[in-house]
Parts: sequence; structure tokens; C-alpha cells
Amino acid sequence: QVQLVESGGGSVQAGGSLRLSCAASGNIFSIYTWGWYQQAPGKQRELVAAVSSDGVRNYADSVKGRFTISRDNAKNTVDLQINSLKPEDTAVYYCNAARIDAQGSRRDYWGPGTRVTVSS
Repeated sequence: QVQLVESGGGSVQAGGSLRLSCAASGNIFSIYTWGWYQQAPGKQRELVAAVSSDGVRNYADSVKGRFTISRDNAKNTVDLQINSLKPEDTAVYYCNAARIDAQGSRRDYWGPGTRVTVSS
């Protein structure tokens, strides 16, 4: 099992910045990708940033240049730096970790989420 706990959410004005952090524990050695997902009110959860176990990063087009994902292997944390916040970034942000199980299927783990509210 893998446990994930997010922190760092809050209420900010447009143009501000936040740093979200995800603390991971448990059987994390088998995780091959870490990600941050965004779920805005009334919308589906969407991937905004991911980093693989070998350090390759990917971003949704909507956040490129404003969001930066980073992983600290020593601390077992995955952070999401969010700059130039926009009202449309208002959402609950979820940390995700994924591994491949013995049957070859992807197994996802999720944190409880942290809320970000951006006012104009």
C-alpha cells in the first residue's frame, strides 16, 4: 500500500503563487509515475503534471510555463509549484502515484486532496 497526503492549498488572488506538497509513505519503491490532478467544480479529474521515476516531466497544455512538478527522493515528497494563478485554476488538487501490479495492470493511489481557490 501507498499513502499520500497533500498540503499547501489555500485561497489566493489571481497572479499569486502556491506550492503544493505531497508526502508519500508505504511501499513506494515500485511507483513508476507520480502526478498531480486537478478537479474543478462540476468537472472531471484531469492530469496537470506528472514526473516519472526516471525524472521525465509532462504537463497539460493549460499549465505549461506556470506549473512545475518536482520530486524529492530523500524526503519522499512530490511538489507542485503553481505560479501566475488564474481563477480557472480553482480546484481540488490530488496527488497520485501509480505502479504496475503482478497482473500487469496499473494500480493508482490517491491522496485526499487539497483545495485551491483563486479569486479575481
